[in-house]
Amino acid sequence: MEQSNNAYLLIYLPTMTRRERQELIDKGLLLPLMEEFYTIQGEGFHKGTAAYFIRIGGCDVGCHWCDVKESWLAELHPPTETEKIVENAVKYSNTIVVTGGEPLTWDMGPLTAQLKAKGVQTHIETSGAYKLTGEWDWICLSPKKMKLPTEEVLAKANELKCIIYNKDDFRFAEEYADKVNENCILYLQPEWSKREKMMPMIVDYVMANPKWKVSLQTHKYLNIP
Repeated sequence: MEQSNNAYLLIYLPTMTRRERQELIDKGLLLPLMEEFYTIQGEGFHKGTAAYFIRIGGCDVGCHWCDVKESWLAELHPPTETEKIVENAVKYSNTIVVTGGEPLTWDMGPLTAQLKAKGVQTHIETSGAYKLTGEWDWICLSPKKMKLPTEEVLAKANELKCIIYNKDDFRFAEEYADKVNENCILYLQPEWSKREKMMPMIVDYVMANPKWKVSLQTHKYLNIP
């Protein structure tokens, strides 16, 4: 049935009405693809690992320091067949990272089902603000004050990555460290534009509270995507 659905999409997508297309987006059979690229994971537990990134457009969390604000409006990014996304991804890596935007804005079930059928590892980077959909080998939760994560994502997160923009973010990080599961790895990461100011504070904090680890955006230091 999945194959026939995909074949249908490939043939009839150009002639679909806006309503028909939106119905497929709502089902996760089409996703607003912003970009996809093969690179090195720069952050968190899997830093240094080669991975294929799928960046899905659409986000209403609204972080003022977001470095990919162009991802916020889903309408700017073409609805793309999940089968096509999967075919491209598995050519490059057996580790696939789905990011955004906020990927849980959309139903991730069809995308991850097809990725898992290809035998690859599925990772997601999410604020956790929406219902958890999809089958994930690794969940990186980066909670935001503007739209808080759901209980389900908190219970299943493999790593908690809290972005430190100001001193109050340490309080927020501790609040959510108490809510994730006991096996979740805890990271503090400086917001890039504030890294020189906040990094000394993060170092001191981690040394005083060694349950935390430091995460850096190493891909930016390496000048890679």
